[in-house]
Amino acid sequence: MSDNTARNEPSGRPPARRTQYQSAASSALPLTPSEDRQWATMAHFGGILGCLPSLVIYLIFKDRGPFTAQESKEALNFTLPPTVVAIVANLLILIPAVSGFFAVVAAAIWVFLTVFSVKAGIEVNRGRPYQYPLNLRFIR
Repeated sequence: MSDNTARNEPSGRPPARRTQYQSAASSALPLTPSEDRQWATMAHFGGILGCLPSLVIYLIFKDRGPFTAQESKEALNFTLPPTVVAIVANLLILIPAVSGFFAVVAAAIWVFLTVFSVKAGIEVNRGRPYQYPLNLRFIR
């Protein structure tokens, strides 16, 4: 072995190859104003599906865009209680004696969430912050 080879391979093994994906940035880039408004809008529109979309958006983007953080938190606070009530109502549908009543309750909750989520999503898409008229602020 030459001196150069011995210096590069002290253990007799070839050096580990670096891949092009070896290092990534430790923090994600901030959202552009357009992306910030887009994700804030999606947090409200996601209310049609319950609190999960706004929770995911809040957790992923809260540090990347101030408008998204504010609006996803607002959407999460609004959709969390009705989602819990809807889950309970859907479980109570399995009881034959009260299934009809709780089916109506679950459907009414979904319509309520849909109407308010679409209204909020439209306002936020225009770049205006939205506050729901009845909102329990669990997450501050």
